[in-house]
Amino acid sequence: MSMLEGLMKLLDGPRDGALLRFGIAKELHDQQRSAEAIVHLEKALALQPEYSAAWKLLGHVLKALGREDDALGAWRQGIEVATARGDIQAVKEMTVFARRIEKARSGGNTP
Repeated sequence: MSMLEGLMKLLDGPRDGALLRFGIAKELHDQQRSAEAIVHLEKALALQPEYSAAWKLLGHVLKALGREDDALGAWRQGIEVATARGDIQAVKEMTVFARRIEKARSGGNTP
């Protein structure tokens, strides 16, 4: 049984929660099944809206699907959440990811 299969068996049981959904989404994204990962990330964030790692992964998943506007939105929301929680590393990482998109859109003229 694969890791993903094991995680999927835990869905809708007593262990179903934000961390489980994040783990499933990460495995799906790693397998280039990003569209499927979104469902689990949205559920994780519905259960725990302050989960900054889930916001960060959601941005990556959306970007992988070519949805850069949505990725920027996820990272911006994640930056707000991480700032409120004092998760400075997550703020730094999501800021870098967002700036890369903004820089690419402006032709590389953004500092």
